[in-house]
Amino acid sequence: MTETIDPLVARIAFSKIKGINHSTATRLLGIVGSPENFFTLSTTALAASTGIDSRLCDNTYRQALLDAARSEAEFIRQKNISANFIDSDRYPRRLSECDDAPSMIYSIGPANLDSLHTISVVGTRHATPYGLDFVKHLIADLASSLDSLVVISGLAYGIDVAAHRAALDNAVPTVAVVAHGLNTIYPADHRATAAKIVGEGGAIVTEYTSDAAIHKGNFLARNRIVASLADAVIVVESDTKGGAMSTARIANAYNREVMAVPGRTTDTYSRGCNELIARQTASIIRSADDLIEALNWTAKKPECVQTDIEFEMTSEQKTVADYIISHPDHTVNDICVGLGLPYHRLSAMLFEMEMSDMIITLPGGRFAVTNHS
Repeated sequence: MTETIDPLVARIAFSKIKGINHSTATRLLGIVGSPENFFTLSTTALAASTGIDSRLCDNTYRQALLDAARSEAEFIRQKNISANFIDSDRYPRRLSECDDAPSMIYSIGPANLDSLHTISVVGTRHATPYGLDFVKHLIADLASSLDSLVVISGLAYGIDVAAHRAALDNAVPTVAVVAHGLNTIYPADHRATAAKIVGEGGAIVTEYTSDAAIHKGNFLARNRIVASLADAVIVVESDTKGGAMSTARIANAYNREVMAVPGRTTDTYSRGCNELIARQTASIIRSADDLIEALNWTAKKPECVQTDIEFEMTSEQKTVADYIISHPDHTVNDICVGLGLPYHRLSAMLFEMEMSDMIITLPGGRFAVTNHS
């Protein structure tokens, strides 16, 4: 191999070497000098200098990596994707602290992955009103207390997408770490949210190229990036098994702060959080103040003091709230029938109650009464 190799192609190809990660890539580069050299040295010279498996030094294998990388480089340039190899100044600082981090990270969107305050918010796909409400208020409070805040999650159903949307609602950049290439978005239901993330100062991040197949193992591997990019990982709701618990364990191994939202012992999706707290593998988080104190962050001083407006329910609103509590699966039409209210009257009342933070809207056109009502 004596051809001149495009540096981007060489780095993409190098990152696709079987079994390569930040640690092994750093050691290999210490021997061969550069990704370009790995692909231009002869098979004999490469095997002799590195002592690695001769199959990885084989010309045919290396050429196949380069061919795949050329196609990916074209895709990256067409889509304005940022490809940051471990030798780049733009490779995320926190990610570089973790030996098993990917040697290449791909992203689209302007978010600063080295922002001063970064948190990862994770949890069950089967989020409850309690968890959704906690995420909404936590991120709103952090947004008002901290500059240079970035919220990271995995774009999955439930707590993940709630965290992204809460960040967007508060003009906070949010980063979605996905388990596939940037040629698609999974789940497809969250494409609009993904587009908004990129368009409003956030980013979509992955270690996978566009030719990578999506499989279960990708999602488990993705968790280490969610953990490593943040100063703290917050588990909002989880059973004792699942991706959020995996992310918490990885974060502990990376010496990241891990915090968990407590819940009732009888609630399925509080069992994992309660277990993390009981085993002292996570600190308890009840509010933004707990997180700020745990990380010794300095909250910004408010420009002015404003008294919160307290909303008191009318008797009619209380009737609606009580009905929602008793019938959590009912939609607007169901509530109309159940309470004998005209649709236009109920719709106006529900809107007013949501604006007053008495209720929140859930997927499927359902409602839940907030913890602040």
